[in-house]
Order: sequence, then C-alpha cells, then structure tokens
Amino acid sequence: MSTTLGRISHGAGLILVLCFTLFPFYWMVSSSFKDQADILASPPVWFFTPTLANYADIFADEKVFGAIVNSLIVATLTTALSVLLGAPAAYALARFEFRGKSDLWFWFISNRMISPIVLALPVYLLAVQLRMLDTYLVLVLIYLTFNLPIVVWICTDQFRSIPSEIEQAARLDGADQFTIFRKIYVPLGLPGIAVSAIFSFIFSWNELLYALVLTRRSVQTAPVMATSFMSGYELPWGKIMATGTLIVLPVTIFALLVSRHMVRGLTMGATK
Repeated sequence: MSTTLGRISHGAGLILVLCFTLFPFYWMVSSSFKDQADILASPPVWFFTPTLANYADIFADEKVFGAIVNSLIVATLTTALSVLLGAPAAYALARFEFRGKSDLWFWFISNRMISPIVLALPVYLLAVQLRMLDTYLVLVLIYLTFNLPIVVWICTDQFRSIPSEIEQAARLDGADQFTIFRKIYVPLGLPGIAVSAIFSFIFSWNELLYALVLTRRSVQTAPVMATSFMSGYELPWGKIMATGTLIVLPVTIFALLVSRHMVRGLTMGATK
C-alpha cells in the first residue's frame, strides 16, 4: 500500500513539475494566436478564436526573417567550432597527464563563473578597435569563449567513462593517436558530444546581451529583433509572442533530433 502511494505521489509530483515547466511555453504559443484585446484581457481568456495576423505581420517584415537567419548562422558556426575544438581538448584532459593540467581544467571551468555583464563593455571597446562590430565573427568568438568550457566539461567526463582497455587494445593493433580518437572515442562519446552541442546551440541561439551590444542592423539576431518591437507607446504582445515561438522552434527541433543521445550523455560518467 505504501509503495503504491509513493508511486502515485511521485507521479503527481512529476506531472506538477511538468505543468509548471511547460505552462510558460503554452502561454507564449497560445498568445501568439490571440489579438491584442484577448492578450490583455483580465481575467485571462482561455477560449478564443485563433488568428494568424501576428505571424502574417512578422513574416511580412523582412528584418524578422533576416534576424532568424543571422541567429541560425551564428549558433551553427559556434556549435560546430565548440565541438571541433572542445572534443579533442576533452580527450587530452581525460586521457593524458601533463604539467599544468589542473590549472588548465580550472581555467575552462572558471570561464563559466564570469558574469557576462562584466565583460560587455571591454568586449564592445575591443570590437570597435578591431572594427569587428556588427559582424558574425565577433559574435562567434565571444560565444565560443563561453560555450567551449561546456563542451570540454561534458566531453571530458564522457571520455573518462570509456574503459582505457579499449584504447590499449587499439594501440597494440598499431592505431595512432588520431585514429584512436576518431574511431573509438568519438563514436563511444557521441552522447556526450551531442549533449554539449545541444547546450552550445541553445546558449548561442538564445543569447541577448552580447548580441544587443555588438550588433546593429546587419547581424541583428532573433532575440534582439524580438525586443525591438517594444516602444515607449506600444507593446505588441502578439508579435512578440509570435517571434518568441519562432525562436524556440528551431531549438526544439534540434533537441528532438538528438534526443536519443541526451539521457545517456547526461548520465554516463555519473557512476563509476
């Protein structure tokens, strides 16, 4: 009886947490199909006649489509570079002993401890001096600085969970270091690589502060475009919610495509 009651309580708790987590997304998506009067209605309107006017307005604006393309370019480049640079670094940290290894590991981790607002002004001044303001390169470089430690962190733990005997057997067969990494560690560590790529893509896609500081018109990203709808006289919540839905959609699709690797990647290395 107590076991059944515990399972029911556990299930009810999970459902409650799920509803609490998903409700903001439901509210955003549903509001994107409402007109301004329904959005601002008090008490809230739960049953309404859906309208596509908000989506028609933002798709008619070429700046919105351009901002989404800019976000896709920056996030994709950042994710690719983070994985290409971070996975080999994680392999070295997981399997080799060298002088300064602990200091290098701490440097990677400590990069995530820095508040982004602290570096916003210095990065802006540096971008102005190097004439990199409002370019893809400046966003990719600054995002890489914060995403690379995530990839190294996750992949290092992933590679450490792979038995070293497999590598030793490959060495006896005459495999060189690069072949061992490419044919053993990359396939076996794919779940961790996939999870780190997801996090890297999400952080790059959703980032607002540096995109707001370092871009103007040419490379304006989707989060910045969503904030540009706000003015001192009007808050077009329908257009803001519709843009927010479009921002969330690519990340959701990307996560679903690699979802089969997520649970395994997040749990491997947790136990020894």
